[in-house]
Amino acid sequence: MSRIGKLPVAVPQGVTVTAAKGSVVVKGPKGELSQDIRSEVEVLVKDQTVLVNRKNDSKQARAYHGLYRKLIFNMVTGVSQGFTRVLLINGVGYRAEVKGNSLLLNLGYSNPIEYVISNGLTITCDGPSKIIVSGIDLQKVGQACAEIRSLRPPEPYKGKGIKYEYEKIRRKVGKAGAK
Repeated sequence: MSRIGKLPVAVPQGVTVTAAKGSVVVKGPKGELSQDIRSEVEVLVKDQTVLVNRKNDSKQARAYHGLYRKLIFNMVTGVSQGFTRVLLINGVGYRAEVKGNSLLLNLGYSNPIEYVISNGLTITCDGPSKIIVSGIDLQKVGQACAEIRSLRPPEPYKGKGIKYEYEKIRRKVGKAGAK
């Protein structure tokens, strides 16, 4: 039995979970999310909990068991609390600002980079060197952060670039220098 899959998902007040054949819909105060479910697992909604059971013990069913339980848990958390990730920009002249529906980044290249904000995401700048990405879908939030970070990943010598708030950059020493 999957250690993650067998745990029930607690549904907080104000959130409704509907499990139809082949899909799960979660509605809450922040929005609505849906997920298609494979036929190897079934989702049961009882009172204020959601249970994910597998139909057989095949390798695929065991893999999907834990996966869909965690996806449903993330959906319930997203529509009730939301997800937030923070990116920090380090470097002389590196800065970010939100203009309309896009994030404008000056990252040391000859031209500024314009990152278009997708639907369901909110990107704000807390100063010129702090980007806050938030939304109800954990996958979209994580993907947007990864795309923004990939525009100028942090380098190991001076630490310049875009990094996650919790990320530690392993620094290297430079050249020893001349006498």
